[in-house]
Amino acid sequence: MLQQTRVAAAIPYYERFLARFPDLAALAAAPEDEVLACWSGLGYYSRARNMHRAAQLMAQNGGFPTSYEGIRALPGAGDYTAAAVASIAFNLPHAAVDGNVLRVLARLLAERGDIDSARTRRRLREAAETLLDARRPGRFNQAMMELGATVCVPREPRCAACPLADLCSARGEGIERELPVRQRRTEPVRVQGTLLLIRKRGCVLLRRREASSRRMAGFWELPEARLLPSAIPLETVATVRHSITKYRYEYTIVQALLSRAPAGFSWIRESYLERVPLTATARKALRKLAPSGPSALAGPRGSARARPR
Repeated sequence: MLQQTRVAAAIPYYERFLARFPDLAALAAAPEDEVLACWSGLGYYSRARNMHRAAQLMAQNGGFPTSYEGIRALPGAGDYTAAAVASIAFNLPHAAVDGNVLRVLARLLAERGDIDSARTRRRLREAAETLLDARRPGRFNQAMMELGATVCVPREPRCAACPLADLCSARGEGIERELPVRQRRTEPVRVQGTLLLIRKRGCVLLRRREASSRRMAGFWELPEARLLPSAIPLETVATVRHSITKYRYEYTIVQALLSRAPAGFSWIRESYLERVPLTATARKALRKLAPSGPSALAGPRGSARARPR
């Protein structure tokens, strides 16, 4: 959950997820839709799908792998995740290099290469392996991560509080604020659109993304206005903003009427909305209209059923 997500944002999802899936067997046995619904709103949904597949593999193979190679082979586990788990859980000598650690190393070694380039990252990872305390790799990795997160921070490094200040090449050269070097980021791509909120007899009209949409396949979303030209707009009820990588989305949510839903759309009971995987935009829109959650739109819980019309 902490991949590409801040700790404060992940904590409520983490607590809710563990309450629903308290162990490996529970997660492995759960339907994918239920896993995605519990993850809904966190974004980067491939993480949830990978974790679900990993749980199923581990359940089949008798438990969690105890080697770096075994962890690395799990769906969604890259070099950093495998090294972090292997070192912290099993005391195996593998350096865990995340963004915070890369920044510490770039300053410590006065690395002037672009930190986003594969060549520079490879050099820094090799340096991390050389510096690693093989006797206490888990504690060493956590110390490096914490140092980057709390002391060797991006804009104003707290060098006076840093235990490595006397060893830091960037500090010695007075260039600690200039490192790490990062090429200028591209301007974000801004996308605007209109989504329709259509309600009927305690249901909301939603559209389920098809498998061809890959990353968000299986998620339910509010329909775009262009897909329902026969809908009658009534009033604008909210504006929702959402960011994914370089894209900045801004949607106007318009309440509308529709006499008959075409193929590909379904009426989902409002009392059931918390149980289905919604796109982040749909969830944000429904929460704006009902701050206590999408299910608050309907009051008492109704039948847990999607009704295609």
